[in-house]
Amino acid sequence: MSITQNLTATSFSSSSSAFLAPSTFNSRSQVSLPVKSVGICKCVAAPQEADTVYKTKVSRNGNIAKLQAGYLFPEIARRRNAHLLKFPDAKIISLGIGDTTEPIPEVITSAMAKRSYALSTLEGYSGYGAEQGEKPVRSAIASTFYKDLGIDDDDIFVSDGAKCDISRLQIVFGSNVKMAVQDPSYPAYVDSSVIMGQTGFYQKDVEKFANIEYMRCKPENGFFPDLSSISRPDIIFFCSPNNPTGAAATREQLTQLVQFAKDNGSIIVYDSAYAMYISGDNPRSIFEIPGAKEVALETSSFSKYAGFTGVRLGWTVVPKQLLFSDGFPVAKDFNRIVSTCFNGASNISQAGGLACLSPEGLKAMREVIGFYKENTDIIVETFDSLGFKVYGGENAPYVWVYFPGRSSWDVFGEILEKTHVVTTPGSGFGPGGEGFVRVSAFGHRENVLEACRRFKQLYK
Repeated sequence: MSITQNLTATSFSSSSSAFLAPSTFNSRSQVSLPVKSVGICKCVAAPQEADTVYKTKVSRNGNIAKLQAGYLFPEIARRRNAHLLKFPDAKIISLGIGDTTEPIPEVITSAMAKRSYALSTLEGYSGYGAEQGEKPVRSAIASTFYKDLGIDDDDIFVSDGAKCDISRLQIVFGSNVKMAVQDPSYPAYVDSSVIMGQTGFYQKDVEKFANIEYMRCKPENGFFPDLSSISRPDIIFFCSPNNPTGAAATREQLTQLVQFAKDNGSIIVYDSAYAMYISGDNPRSIFEIPGAKEVALETSSFSKYAGFTGVRLGWTVVPKQLLFSDGFPVAKDFNRIVSTCFNGASNISQAGGLACLSPEGLKAMREVIGFYKENTDIIVETFDSLGFKVYGGENAPYVWVYFPGRSSWDVFGEILEKTHVVTTPGSGFGPGGEGFVRVSAFGHRENVLEACRRFKQLYK
């Protein structure tokens, strides 16, 4: 870069800078300055110091590092958002994540509002409550869902949802246990097992984690595993009606499961979050099976019954008869974890839960469930008419559709790209879900009808 040898006078406005105050300098006067010979000056950029990021000396939890990609449903949300960037004017219909859409019945919200307003009064204020839940709520759960099954009020732990309790239970069990899960199944079971250090590394060739027993559930076996082919597990996660297949286990099947657990000294974690969707005489609780209290606990939720996915309220039943190998009650350890990791469910949510279990609340919940089951009928009829093999729907808010020879993620992408409808790829629930897509019945009626119209256009 060259520098000129002539100095050019420049006038400045005094307002352009606080440092340029008015002066008596006359830029027009003749000023003689000695002129020096100036050569060429090269400006060379100095190398910048590499950006350094401070790192602590704490190692990352290696078990979390084992997890594959992101959790299923945030990944679906990411792909949905990417699709919306590509098609900003598209009307996207979500039948993917199992999130309720219909308003909570007023008989329930009015009870929560009343409790909320009471907190602004001296008489109605309450702070920390019992970590195990308020006694009236525990009593109502016991009498509503476990009447004549030998479950006491103090066997019930009220929580902020079944998913949260699954992770608390995993803390109780620790890392030195072997898990068995239905395949396919709700991904929180496997992911929490990995995080706790119960598993080996992910085996890409079989799409499974080592040291987990994947109990294959497929149409050929009625979505109930062949227990004779299962090696002994310590803990068995079992969901009925199942998410994602929608299959509800029969009394005979659950009797086999309880006997299998007894023969192997295993504990069943029974997830009954969709029990109120059962239409037939299939058991709604594992405790309907004789001997289950000695080998099983049960977790459930108001999320899919009352639209509490955002309100957050659930429960776990741990019978006194359930003992570890040394004779120590499982319930006492669970109580210790709950008391350490949790301050109890919201008192406002618990007021809503109590209202749910009133005669009026139960009637209102059944009406909402009936609405979603009508949605499942519409979805099942749609795919039936298109010649697909369809499962689920009868006892659950999910329809399990088979696409033979296809990748689940490819079908998910095809449906999203061509119909702007979000579903859930079956392989996200385990290798046994490959080739399937789960379609949720949680949606406004007009959206479900429109989605089915688009399905027919795509696959006619």
